[in-house]
Amino acid sequence: MKSIYPVYDTIVVGGGHAGSEAAASAARMGNKTLLITMNLNAIAQMSCNPAMGGVAKGQLVREIDALGGLTGIISDRSGVQFRMLNRSKGPAMWSPRTQNDRMQYAQFMREELEQIDNLEFRQDNVTDILVDENNCVYGIETQTGQKFEASSVVLTNGTFLNGIIHIGEKQFGGGRSGERASTGITASLERLGFSSSRLKTGTPPRIDGRSINYEALEIQYGDEDPSPFSFMTDSLPSLEEQLTCWIGYTNNKVHEVLKSGFDRSPMFTGRIQSTGPRYCPSIEDKIDRFAEKPQHQLFLEPEGWNTYEMYLNGFSTSLPEDVQYEALRTIPGFEDAVIIRPGYAIEYDFFPPHQIYRSMQTKLVSGLFFAGQINGTTGYEEAACQGLVAGINAARYVQQKQPIVLTRSQAYIGVLIDDLVGKGTDEPYRMFTSRAEHRILLRQDNADLRLTELGYEFGLVTEERYHRYISKKSKIDQLTDLCRNYSVQPDIYNSYLSGLNSSPMKQAMKLPKLLTRPEVHLKDMLETDSTLKEQVFSISDDPNIIEQIEVQIKYAGYIEKEFEMVEELNRQENMAIPEEISYETIDSLSSEGKQKLAKVQPETIGQASRISGVSASDIAVLMVYLKN
Repeated sequence: MKSIYPVYDTIVVGGGHAGSEAAASAARMGNKTLLITMNLNAIAQMSCNPAMGGVAKGQLVREIDALGGLTGIISDRSGVQFRMLNRSKGPAMWSPRTQNDRMQYAQFMREELEQIDNLEFRQDNVTDILVDENNCVYGIETQTGQKFEASSVVLTNGTFLNGIIHIGEKQFGGGRSGERASTGITASLERLGFSSSRLKTGTPPRIDGRSINYEALEIQYGDEDPSPFSFMTDSLPSLEEQLTCWIGYTNNKVHEVLKSGFDRSPMFTGRIQSTGPRYCPSIEDKIDRFAEKPQHQLFLEPEGWNTYEMYLNGFSTSLPEDVQYEALRTIPGFEDAVIIRPGYAIEYDFFPPHQIYRSMQTKLVSGLFFAGQINGTTGYEEAACQGLVAGINAARYVQQKQPIVLTRSQAYIGVLIDDLVGKGTDEPYRMFTSRAEHRILLRQDNADLRLTELGYEFGLVTEERYHRYISKKSKIDQLTDLCRNYSVQPDIYNSYLSGLNSSPMKQAMKLPKLLTRPEVHLKDMLETDSTLKEQVFSISDDPNIIEQIEVQIKYAGYIEKEFEMVEELNRQENMAIPEEISYETIDSLSSEGKQKLAKVQPETIGQASRISGVSASDIAVLMVYLKN
């Protein structure tokens, strides 16, 4: 029976952070797109903590923004507190983070999506993926029996695939609190030959902020000079306008109460057998694994401007609610705490990501893309960047263009996707700066310089954004030339250096030589040297641009060496491996190498070299084989 609905170019299944970015990018690139989700009132819902960014995650959001995605600008608009983490470390570690108004974030994202041409919406539950005899996707079917046809489909199902929620000895189906699970898609994909597995994640109880004794907690302010995620954001709330967070601590008494519920904990009784996120463990997991620690830090975070609901970060749990309640009220400052929503754990299906290409397209079915937690990741930021790439490549697939693949030296997004496809994951994957070997190049401050040109090429970056980028790049080039050729004089700077306990200058020198001293900063030099300040400000007085100049000059040696290393690695990275290669026929490969290479099916030598179990000698054999 022919569908009563129009044929789409792209259908995006799921309206979370991955789905929002996928639908927006595909539609803005010209594809007639349908976003279909179980609850249109929950688009871009912050299911867990009301925050965006953080260590390495902040870099992901800035990259999404630089490419023309929505997450950064929506985070800025809905932010209630702004902090730059790791300021005491080098610039490669600086990571922006916002606390967000949960309701505003979802509202602003939906408003943004509804303004996009070519994008339509449908509230329904997808139960089947439609694939033709050539293993090409051609649409989806819903629980209402309706078929929607499309040339490409992006699955962004989050924690909803056969989701089960656990609270103590109670368990019930659900994708998150108050919403039902999605059934049917896992079985449909398994019939097509995909393999699935299970993961878990969790969330803490939400607290009535009016019931907290804040005098017993430490206050945590935002930044005095807040930094935005989006390169298009011109102003943010001042420190006085931002909301505060609060820090509390567990103690041995709290731990004893929590332990009293272990015999009813689904994690310890075996009802939960899947793996949870290593770097965001539940409170019961923490006190079990780190029994020697007398306390654990907790962060009390506001859910928004106009609500008293608070999120207790660090207290994720699936213990029975009576144990949660008693333990919570044993924490100093929480003696009278009122629980609005109990904490819970959730188990869900995912599809090990060796089954996709770095374009996010699946290897088994052409035109079918996976993004977000379906690939085994955790976190809004990791999901959103996958959704952006999947949406871009779903559009390019329909338009018969080559897919966009970001490399490890281009973006944290490239690191994340390459890790997933090449190494796989048996626990929820979370991004860290340590995962990026080229992190001195992949700083949060230069995401636009790395990626905006690319976003403009494939049609996501607006003319306004592109012209702003060109102007900024021109100013950076001019200021770099000015600073490199500017001579600093001892009579002007020695008083400043004395105040820093830094060695005095004995003669004039070029500015970069003085700026390489760790204690010297360009903004202070501008206040010391009026001539330099006048010349710099005649080009730009933007503090972000001035900070970028300092980073480029201060770390020029490291950056140059990193570029040389990238060029060398790119020679391997760009050596393509044919899809039809049969590893079993290459005699000199190790048995494990053959097995892992056949499983992952790497696209390049560089990707093959990062597969766990593939040795350097296997790579040497493979390179010789390909050359011959």
